Amino acid sequence: MIYNREAAVNYANTWWDGRNPAFPSFDIDCTNFISQCLLAGGAPMHGYPNRERGWWLRGNNWSFSWSTPHSLRWYFAGSKKGLTAQQVFSAEELGLGDVIFYDFQGDGRYDHSTIVTAKDGNVPLVNAHTCDAQHRNWAYKDSYMFSPNAKYVFFKINDQIMPV
Repeated sequence: MIYNREAAVNYANTWWDGRNPAFPSFDIDCTNFISQCLLAGGAPMHGYPNRERGWWLRGNNWSFSWSTPHSLRWYFAGSKKGLTAQQVFSAEELGLGDVIFYDFQGDGRYDHSTIVTAKDGNVPLVNAHTCDAQHRNWAYKDSYMFSPNAKYVFFKINDQIMPV
């Protein structure tokens, strides 16, 4: 099975400024939105019912990695099955359907996530929820959350989806 980047990006462009009623919605909705995009791209869920393991949503229950940027960041760092990813060193290495995590305070706790949906030359443009955005510059330097201490983690989604 292959990660369908086009389907993930199409989903992100369809729902960037709205909430799909088929899914729960959160006040801080960025990672829930990213998870929906990844699911649209063919990522298989696994780990139910343990909220601390895997990546999944079932009814009114979900893993921490489904809804929390810090948890999804660590899921990607260690996942060996289902959707996997490689951390890369710069945003310019990312392509459509890849994911960026933001630690705006620089305190080691990641508080935002986005998906790459377009490129301006080599510069990724991202879609996001919470403060809904489409084709925004990935660096978020114009965000009220941004600080000079901001840190980023870039994940290139592996095209091959591993068996769960």
